Amino acid sequence: MQRTFLGLAALTLAACVSAPALAHDRERDGAVPVQLGPRPFFLVNDMADSPLKKRLQHCAATRESYRPTLFSIGHRGAALQFPEHTKESYEAAARMGAGIVECDVTFTKDKQLVCRHAQNDLHTTTNILATPLAAKCVKPFTPAVIDAAGTLVTPAAAECRTSELTLAEFKTLRGKMDAFNPRGRTVAEYMAGTANWRTDLYAGPSSGTLLSLKEAIALFKQLGVRMTPELKSPSVPMPFDGFTQAAYAQKMIDEHKAAGVPARDVWAQSFDINDVLYWVKNEPAFGRQAVYLDDANVPADVPTLEQLRNYRAQGIRIVAPPLWVLLTADSSGNILPSAYARNAKSAGLDIITWSLERSGILADGNNGSYYQTYDSAITREGDMFRMLDVLAQDIGVLGVFSDWPATVSFYANCTGQR
Repeated sequence: MQRTFLGLAALTLAACVSAPALAHDRERDGAVPVQLGPRPFFLVNDMADSPLKKRLQHCAATRESYRPTLFSIGHRGAALQFPEHTKESYEAAARMGAGIVECDVTFTKDKQLVCRHAQNDLHTTTNILATPLAAKCVKPFTPAVIDAAGTLVTPAAAECRTSELTLAEFKTLRGKMDAFNPRGRTVAEYMAGTANWRTDLYAGPSSGTLLSLKEAIALFKQLGVRMTPELKSPSVPMPFDGFTQAAYAQKMIDEHKAAGVPARDVWAQSFDINDVLYWVKNEPAFGRQAVYLDDANVPADVPTLEQLRNYRAQGIRIVAPPLWVLLTADSSGNILPSAYARNAKSAGLDIITWSLERSGILADGNNGSYYQTYDSAITREGDMFRMLDVLAQDIGVLGVFSDWPATVSFYANCTGQR
């Protein structure tokens, strides 16, 4: 397949968008040695024969060490096996060579910023239901109703929010794998819903350490990684006790500034374009690398070329759509760049994408929303490297979020991605 259709655009954009910021001191030794573990090498061996497989096999056989890379972004840390947004998950991501690690940001009752994927996910991502703090959940646990034939009549449910807890209360909780059992008739059953391709080995009572944003920033500095905080949409009406959305967006930036983190080391994200435009206008140094996350769920939601050009005209430089928005497949099983990928580059936008290693066993087929436009081309686990190769070589994405960063780190080290 030809690798030229975006090459000229990539060279042109390198001088005028956010690539220079990424190029500054791209490679860091990091504070921890990179340890990829066996998975990337398993995936290489699982690939169908191809020049790419030979190249990666040669790298695996001859390379003695690996370095952190900004191409590899720890999605919620290393959430394939570690409870997301915990100290242990972040440390694992750094050890796997992620040069950037994500803290999704929400707030507590006392307006302190903490790392959670959503303000209202404590019932599935922590042990709150098994603690006295369950009494503060906005929707207490209700058990599943199952009839005599074993049919689920009403699924188990609960909703617990960070905004119902103070920071001190939040810090008493322990993170667990994000999952629940809809057939649970007890709290223990409800909490025991981890998928069989994940694990609960790192979710014990001595792990799953929850962090405030300030603590996460300090940890990231210690680990030698850069930061991509995502401002999450509140589950409560704003303003919250006088705390406005603008104040929320500003506070996230202020905590990085107070910690002495330079703007070039931060990729602030949001699904809300108003947050991104706030940073572009009010914090231009951080706004230069602000990331507008695309929440498209189906092809009809994908932005047009005109919309993408409008983003750029408003000062947005980086967009981050899900994997399926960037990739498509032909009748021969080739994975190809999508029209969106070409349009985004044409509009002068850089691209980050999400999320690899989040869909279970690929060879089983029916791999879910992340693969909806190219699932027909995915037949084995090793095809993840085919996806990465198109993203890197044909589209020229800046980085790839992954729930197991070692896979992306290995590819980046072996192919010269920085």
